[in-house]
Amino acid sequence: MSNIIYIGYEFKVKPMQPGVEILVAELGYSGFESFVETETGVTAYIQKVDWNESILDDVRILNSDEFEINFTFNEIEQTNWNQEWEKNFNPIVVDNVCAVRAPFHEKSNTTFDIVIEPKMSFGTGHHETTHMMIQHILKNDFINKSVLDMGCGTGVLAILAEMKGAKPVDAVDYDNWCYLNSIENVDRNNCKHITVIEGDASVLKNKKYDIIIANINRNILLKDMATYVSCLNENGALFLSGFYNDDIPIIKAECEKHLLNFKEKLERNNWVSLKFLN
Repeated sequence: MSNIIYIGYEFKVKPMQPGVEILVAELGYSGFESFVETETGVTAYIQKVDWNESILDDVRILNSDEFEINFTFNEIEQTNWNQEWEKNFNPIVVDNVCAVRAPFHEKSNTTFDIVIEPKMSFGTGHHETTHMMIQHILKNDFINKSVLDMGCGTGVLAILAEMKGAKPVDAVDYDNWCYLNSIENVDRNNCKHITVIEGDASVLKNKKYDIIIANINRNILLKDMATYVSCLNENGALFLSGFYNDDIPIIKAECEKHLLNFKEKLERNNWVSLKFLN
């Protein structure tokens, strides 16, 4: 698979809150897949193949009298991405137990210390959805559980799952940069039980897991839910994120259609993460 080209939009937003939160939500529905908050607003990324000149037509906040929003956009070169992350990527600590940091940060004294060099991949723990997925992993038993990290991004969730005792672990992403970055990060964290796979839900045929982690977006989750359920072992757990509070009814309805039972909700700045059991 050839390298995927991204279009990056740099938005300047006044006032920042709740402007950035609303903007990110609407951009997510329009197909943007990753976001980096800046001092003046947010930078949003969409794959060039998904981009068109009318991509912002349904982003209503851009026409709101309550906010002043300006933007520029350009293609993102892969070689520039590391520099962008080094400028914006600060170490984080989740629940005083798990640290996610870059190689240039000092080692933490937390129980789990994960070293991630993100490149173009999405999922450093900074975004609310990844943060909540880390919380789910910390709270649940992963010892000797077979795990799927679907839409693995940097591989951070697969890495934490192995640190929590999971094996084997499959980390899957259709983005070539994410695939290569996950391989690097798996090796960087000395993981031995993670297999990184490049592809979409079609690569899951005949696979079975005790736990499935899927932090993607609402539309992909709905489209691939039947596949996830078919891959889930009896008494398995499914953790979902990448959507908002308003999306819960449609997500729950799809899960219940496949006989999954809702167990827990985490919420962070209007983003949510849900746990289901079969």
